[in-house]
Amino acid sequence: MSRYITRLRMRRTYKWNGRPVGEDRKLKRQYYESMSISVEGKTEDATVSLGQYILIEGDDDDNPFVAQLLKLYTDDSGKKKTAVLQWFVRMCEVPQNKRKLLGRDPHPQEIFFYQDHSCDNEVDGETILGAVQVGIYVPVQDPFPVGKSRDILFVKLLWDTKSFRALDPELMQPPQSPKSPPPSSRGPQTRALPTPDPSVMKRAMSGILTRGSMSTGKMSSSEAESLHSASKLSAAKALSAKRRSQAVSGPQVRKKLDLCTPATPRTPRHATPSIPSRTAPARKPGNVLEEARARLHVSSVPESLPCREQEFQDIYNFVESKVIDGTGGCMYISGVPGTGKTATVHEVIRSLQQSAEQDEIPHFRFIEINGMKMTDPHQAYVQILQKLTDQKATPDHAAALLEKRFSAPAPKKETVVLLVDELDLLWTRKQNVMYNLFDWPTRRNARLVVLTIANTMDLPERIMINRVASRLGLTRMSFQPYTFKQLQQIITSRLNRVKAFEEDALQLVSRKVAALSGDARRCLDICRRATEICEHSGSQKNSSGLVGMSHVMEALDEMFSSSYISAIRCASVQEQLFLRAVIAEFRRLGLEEATFQQVFVQHQALCRVEGLQPANVSEGLTVCQRLGSCRLLLLEGSRLDLFLRIRLNVSQDDVLYALKAD
Repeated sequence: MSRYITRLRMRRTYKWNGRPVGEDRKLKRQYYESMSISVEGKTEDATVSLGQYILIEGDDDDNPFVAQLLKLYTDDSGKKKTAVLQWFVRMCEVPQNKRKLLGRDPHPQEIFFYQDHSCDNEVDGETILGAVQVGIYVPVQDPFPVGKSRDILFVKLLWDTKSFRALDPELMQPPQSPKSPPPSSRGPQTRALPTPDPSVMKRAMSGILTRGSMSTGKMSSSEAESLHSASKLSAAKALSAKRRSQAVSGPQVRKKLDLCTPATPRTPRHATPSIPSRTAPARKPGNVLEEARARLHVSSVPESLPCREQEFQDIYNFVESKVIDGTGGCMYISGVPGTGKTATVHEVIRSLQQSAEQDEIPHFRFIEINGMKMTDPHQAYVQILQKLTDQKATPDHAAALLEKRFSAPAPKKETVVLLVDELDLLWTRKQNVMYNLFDWPTRRNARLVVLTIANTMDLPERIMINRVASRLGLTRMSFQPYTFKQLQQIITSRLNRVKAFEEDALQLVSRKVAALSGDARRCLDICRRATEICEHSGSQKNSSGLVGMSHVMEALDEMFSSSYISAIRCASVQEQLFLRAVIAEFRRLGLEEATFQQVFVQHQALCRVEGLQPANVSEGLTVCQRLGSCRLLLLEGSRLDLFLRIRLNVSQDDVLYALKAD
C-alpha cells in the first residue's frame, strides 16, 4: 500500500465553490459552504463541504488529524482561507500514561470525540488533505461492526484530556445542512470527496509505515513547496522540531577540494560524558554524626520546607490558576541569599506535578534556567529552546523560533512553567532578554508562566526600563531573612529526630547566623563543620558524643576567620573603604557587578563621611588593583580604566562581618 499523498509529494490548489453564503462586516469575513481541492496529476477535483469529516495535515503523514468541518471563511483580502473544526483524536494522540484509562484494547479504526475548551479549533484551510468517512455511530454497549471497509472510522467515546466518557449522540449530529450548490460540469456530487487513490485512505487509517519510503518521499519535494507547507501547518497544529527542520533547508556548503582534506581522519568527538554507574551501593552512615552531616547537606532534599508555608501557598495558587485556566503570567520573587526562594519554587513544582499525574490539573512542562550558569545573557534563548524541543541553535535563531512558538496559535498546547533564577545576571544594555521573557507570557496563545528569582527586592525599579518593568506586572513576592527561631526549626526538621546536637549548640549557631544575614545555607554549613570537629576531636569518649558549644564555637571561628576575612581586617583604611563602596554600589544598582567609575563615586562619598581626604582617580585605581591582586575583587580589563568591571570574589556577608558594618 502506498502512503498518503501529502503536500510534500504533490502540489495542491484550493479554491472556493460558488459565491459566499454569508458575510460578517464587523469581522470582515465571508463564509462559504464548500471548497475544491485540485491535486497535481489528478483530473478530478475533490470537494469538502460543511458537516463533512476531513483529514488535516499533521506531524505524522500516515496518521493525519481527524476533524469535522463546521465553518469555512476568508478575510476581506480573499487570500487566507480558514476552517473551523471539531477535533477527533486517535489513540496514538492520547498521552501514553492515560491510555490505560480506556480499560480495553482500542479498535484500529476507532477515534474519540475530543472535548477541550483550551484547544484551538481554527486552522488554515490549505492544511485540509481530504474527506474521510465517519458516518457510523456505535453505542458503547454494542460491539464494533464486522466486515466494514477499513476506510470507515468509528466513534464510541469522548476524550476530555482526563477520562473516556460515553458520547452523547447529539454531539455527533452534523451542523445545519448547507444549501446544495448549483449543478456543475462535474456532475451530481453523490460522493463528498473523490479519493485520489483507494489505497490512500487505507494507509491513513492503518498507520503502517515503512520509514525508508517516508524519508525518500520527503526528499523528492521542492524547497518552495516545503516552505509553503511549513507556514500553513503552523496555524493548524504544533509541528515537531524534526518536521520543521526538514521543511526548510539552508544554503548548501561548498564541497571542499580533496587537496584540503587531511590524510588522517580527525578523531570523532565522544558523546556527552555520563556519571559512571555504581558497582556497589552507597555506604550507609556509620554513626549518628555521619547521618546528621548527610541530612544537613545543602543539596539534600528535605521532607518539608518549614517557615515558608505562606510563601509556598501563594506561589502554588498563582501557578495552579494559570495552568488550569491555560493563561500566562509573571511573578517576581526576591530575597537575600539563603532564604529558601529556589527551594520553595521547586517544592511547588513537585506538588503540582503530583497533582497533574493524578489528573487534578492539566499537564504542564517545567523548565529551569540559571543566569549564573550562562556566559552570556542571550544564551537563555538557546537553553530554553533546547529544553523545549531538543534543538540546538544560535541565540538569534533560537529567539526567532521561540517568538514564533509563543505567538502562533496551536491546539493541544501544554502550558510551560519557566523558572529564571539569578535574573539580575541576564541584564543587558538594551534589556531585550528580560523584555522577551516578560513579554511572551502576555501573548494570547503563549500559555507560558514565568517565575523569576533575584536577590534585590526593587530590581525592576532600579535597572529595568519602563517597557520591561511594565511587562513584569505587579505580582511580586519578597522572602524575608530567617529569624533565629526559624533557623533552629529548620535544623531540627532536617535532623528529623536524629539526636546529634545539644540544644544550646543549636541555639548558638542559629542566633549567630540570624544576627549576621539569616542565611539558612550558611547555618547548615556551620552545623556540618561542627559535626566534623566533634567526630575528629576525640572528646566524645568522655562525653555524650553530641555536638556541643565548643564544637560550634570552633566552627564559627573557622567560618568567620578565613584567609579572606583576615586579609580584609588587615587591609588599609582606603582599601576597606573601597570594599564598602563596592557593596554600596552593588546594593544601589541591584546587580553583582559595577564599573570602577561607579564605585569610585561611592568611595569619594564615603571618604567625606569618614572625614578623610578623598583620593584622586589614580590613587583609587591603585587601591582597586591591589585588592584585585589579593583576589578579594575580580577585575575585567577595559580599554579605559574608568570602565573597568568589578565583582566581589567573596560574599558580601563575609565583607560586612570583617568590617563590622551593616
